[in-house]
Amino acid sequence: MTLRILLLLALSCGWAKGESQKPNVLFIVIDDMNDGISLLDPKSPIKTPNLERLAKRGTLFTRAYCISAACNPSRVATLTGLRPSTSGVYRNNSDWRKALPKRKTIMQQFRSAGYAVRGAGKIFHHKLEGAFHDNASFDDFLPMAPQNMPAKKLNNAPEYGSRNTDWGIWPKDEKDTIDFRTTEYCIRNLKNPPKNRPIFLACGIFKPHSPFFAPPNYHEALPPIPKPKRLENDWSDLPSGAQNLMNRTKWFWRGMSQLERKTPGSYAAFLEAYAACCRFADAQVGRLLDALDNSPIAKNTIVVLWSDHGFHLGEKDHIEKFALWEKANHVPFIISAPGVAKPGSVCETPVDLTVLYPTLLELCGIQTSDKCDGPSAVPLLRDPGALWPYPAISTYGKGNHTIRTKRWRYIRYADGSEELYNHDYDPNEWTNLAKQPSMVPTLSKLRARIALGQAADAVSDLRR
Repeated sequence: MTLRILLLLALSCGWAKGESQKPNVLFIVIDDMNDGISLLDPKSPIKTPNLERLAKRGTLFTRAYCISAACNPSRVATLTGLRPSTSGVYRNNSDWRKALPKRKTIMQQFRSAGYAVRGAGKIFHHKLEGAFHDNASFDDFLPMAPQNMPAKKLNNAPEYGSRNTDWGIWPKDEKDTIDFRTTEYCIRNLKNPPKNRPIFLACGIFKPHSPFFAPPNYHEALPPIPKPKRLENDWSDLPSGAQNLMNRTKWFWRGMSQLERKTPGSYAAFLEAYAACCRFADAQVGRLLDALDNSPIAKNTIVVLWSDHGFHLGEKDHIEKFALWEKANHVPFIISAPGVAKPGSVCETPVDLTVLYPTLLELCGIQTSDKCDGPSAVPLLRDPGALWPYPAISTYGKGNHTIRTKRWRYIRYADGSEELYNHDYDPNEWTNLAKQPSMVPTLSKLRARIALGQAADAVSDLRR
């Protein structure tokens, strides 16, 4: 064998070894999980031991915020790295691919970098029978299974909502749930990952999205779920922008209040059902982590977990997401990046999920000329206390934005009206300070930060 052939073989083996060392990615997105879980509130009766187990492996961002408190705009923004104000995708029925025909999703970036990209469940918004799914983003994909519905509503309240806003114990067998099927697909891919190629595996867990159905064992041994703290006449100091934005979803809370008067205990059952769904989602994460730990790629896999938005369960007299307040926007967010993030680290700096796209690219050494609306959070993974000048901004509907700092939540609506809450003293956001003269300097600074973080409400050249 000649020296030249030996050299070529050595180079080939070295290249193959380098390729095999590229980090794999397990990408978990959960739907509608709010901050009332033990991961973010240790006193919460809604225990999420598997999310906490994952947090111990990497960095937990305790003040992470969605980009938009609605499924489609949140997922599109997070998966493309572009805010609604850049893309024009503000609503659940917005055709995101029409708005962004050439923009690469995070999955496409990994495909272009040589990764095998596979996924299952709810990654993109599932409306219109999967019409929002993006085939170009995956080598292989298992769509979210249809909702398994009982023969009739379980909550015995035909006047409240629809079957899609139902709640109760269903189905009897966990294997008949949407998320069990999704998780099984991902477990199979963890057990048998592709050879000689790294994998990007996306798992979209549908619960705790409504209807709030969970199998019997997730309802068992649940402690009483306390009703959210409320303030009578909480809406009395809301500005016109808030009143107009929230009109469409008023019926959720009003209907629950009326139902509770007619059938005492209905509200408690509703809260219990949401808690059971959170426990069920947490169990699916546990199944994924067990499979990863027993897989050939256990030591070389980045795990990312996030929720697309939060969910009100009666806070501020509101049930649903679709709002700019804390409960609709504060989300679980964990990154486990071996060799980068110190296990068990906690970052208390407010961040929004525009960081996810550039962070994963940097962690995996993927170069791109595509611009993002957010920065990489790798500096915070290395040092959770690092200086971070970027605002955490969420948007719901055109022209409606909110910024969250460690102390303040500031909201500015399309009509120019405002809300301001001091979270040091008012974590429930009961007292709107926006019209107090003493708050003018604070308001000026926060207005400027929203202007800095938000492009004009028009489509920019970042669509590419």
